[in-house]
Amino acid sequence: MNQRVNTIAHILNDSRSGTSISKLAEQFQVSQRTIRNDLKELNTLLQQNNQSKLSIGRDGQVIPPEDFEQIIPYISAGGFYDYKLSPEERIQAAAAMLVSASGYVTLAEIAENLFVSRATVINDLEGIKRFIGKGGLALLSRANKGLYVTGKESDKRSFLLRLIRDKMEKGQSVVGQHISVQAGDPVVIQKIISEQEHVHEQFLTDSSFQDIRLYLGIMINRNQQGELLEPQSKTDGEKYPMAQDILRYISQYCGVTTTENDIYLLCDILNHARYIRQSSFEKDAVKIQMITRQFIDCISDELELDLNNDYDFFENLSNHLESIFSASVIPYPDQAVMDEVLEENRTIVEVIRRKIPVISTHINREMTEMEIIYIAIHVCAAIERKKNKEIAFHVILACHAGIGTSQLLVEKLKKHFHFQIVDVISSHEAQNISEDNADFIISTVPLRNCRLDYVIVSPTFNDSDYVRVGSKIDALRNSRHLPSRINEQTISAKGVIERIRPVIYREVPNQAAALMKLLRREIRDYFNQSAGADAEIFSPYLHHLLSPDFIELDVACSDWRDAVRRSGEKLVERGYIETRYIDAMISNIEENGPYIVLSKGFAVPHEGLEAGSIRVGMYMIRLKTPVSFGAEELDPVEFVCCLSAVDHKTHLKAFFNLVNMLHNEEFKEMLHCCQTPEEAAVIIEKYEYGTLG
Repeated sequence: MNQRVNTIAHILNDSRSGTSISKLAEQFQVSQRTIRNDLKELNTLLQQNNQSKLSIGRDGQVIPPEDFEQIIPYISAGGFYDYKLSPEERIQAAAAMLVSASGYVTLAEIAENLFVSRATVINDLEGIKRFIGKGGLALLSRANKGLYVTGKESDKRSFLLRLIRDKMEKGQSVVGQHISVQAGDPVVIQKIISEQEHVHEQFLTDSSFQDIRLYLGIMINRNQQGELLEPQSKTDGEKYPMAQDILRYISQYCGVTTTENDIYLLCDILNHARYIRQSSFEKDAVKIQMITRQFIDCISDELELDLNNDYDFFENLSNHLESIFSASVIPYPDQAVMDEVLEENRTIVEVIRRKIPVISTHINREMTEMEIIYIAIHVCAAIERKKNKEIAFHVILACHAGIGTSQLLVEKLKKHFHFQIVDVISSHEAQNISEDNADFIISTVPLRNCRLDYVIVSPTFNDSDYVRVGSKIDALRNSRHLPSRINEQTISAKGVIERIRPVIYREVPNQAAALMKLLRREIRDYFNQSAGADAEIFSPYLHHLLSPDFIELDVACSDWRDAVRRSGEKLVERGYIETRYIDAMISNIEENGPYIVLSKGFAVPHEGLEAGSIRVGMYMIRLKTPVSFGAEELDPVEFVCCLSAVDHKTHLKAFFNLVNMLHNEEFKEMLHCCQTPEEAAVIIEKYEYGTLG
């Protein structure tokens, strides 16, 4: 019985009402077919012990029999220390430890890491040698020093990649629990790959993207150990520039030195990776993002709760709407989560139903009930983030996977909740935590004999998990008094920045922007926040795009078509867009209406990604005489800002900040009164930094 089956047995025993196959699949990050096979293995064990089998309903609910608890003594307690590894698992974990080591490893060290005896390791040695040999490597032994793996460094990295990839696909985390073979911030690594996909217009399949991400983590770990690649075959193939750019940013943001040989090997990996064509709906990405902003505005007004400043909400919802625009019907997993949202947030769901025409009119079909409820999950997650940012609960994180997953979860929790993460532990340690250690635990697996309240989340921590954590906080509020420290003044990077920003802008307004940039970096470093703490690493801010050379004041225009044309002409001259882009913008407004008028007096015309955009850019004109776009109460329009987007993401931070700044009437009034493009650019930069945390 593998460790996952063991854990499932304890989940079923702890939850007498049962659970669902879809929940188990999400929790262990495997397919539902894999979970069904695990349940078959459990049923075999039950049958061997003359017990009733598990029953599985048509809806995927798994119900244990009344006498199910009698099987528990026949399996381990599921903890990390008392879980009995199979011989295959021992061999694989030992091999990972040996291949990833920099130097000799003793039998005692292996035994200690695997929680077995030295004699057990000796018995496994032949199997370990054969397993390592399959990777083109050899295991040597030297008296008084221990074991050492010889072979090419590239073969060692390939061996580790295959091992952890296979374990992930099979839902087994034994290797990751016993030895970390990766390094680097997983948030940053994933972001770097994604950015370079768009820069080079080479879009990896999900499996290839995962392989590249895992390999880079291994590469960072090995290079930091001083285990560098042997000379590689030189190549200047198609993927060389992409490999070069990925490693340039990896070196910069992950604190590791990379070599030319690293570029050659990554280039070879990219050459053998699988790619997909850019989705056709992506050409409408900017339009979808604008519709998303309108929708968020509408529900914010209806709920009397401002959700406009939640960047993750905007990004996640716009990405989700892209998938809705691309397909007639989308399959949604985890029906139980959907039902839970519908039951506990009926008011929010009704608000979304009333405002859904903002979206549905642009896809020319009715939205399904599932689509509406799934949008509600995004909204509920945004509400929970807003509601709980100021709650200073002390939280322990219990994680069953490796250090990379723990880092990722910590970053997400710190970003969206005002939690104090007091400790990060392995799941087996939870039974030793007393009630005064923390307010509750956030765990990726069920916890045995735990005295503290805990909530289970998925390792990727998605919007459904935000809702679960928020519900747990509400339950704690309702069941007992809030912790005495709830009103304590806590020091955070964001809090310090927010306090000093107005002083800087008041005392040294001309140097404020540059000084704040330096202070932000120093403060982030002091609080040990990674580069991933900022929402966008490579995406330009609004003031980067709207410098004085890209602003023109008091332009005379005859009507809205003339205004759109004038806003795009300078981008044509400077090589940001083709001439046909301007005609396409005008046709877009004629066909879809003035949805590009985002705020009273302010329009952002644009077109799809295949209509002639070349570089990310903006050009803003202030009209001498405002014109009507047919946008009713938002007319007349005084400012027209042409947007050129090359993908669905690079411009996103600048666009997000612009829309939020347009909610500030003082900002719009200052743009209305300024005398020069230089003055307008300073106003934009000042107010943009004023919106950043």
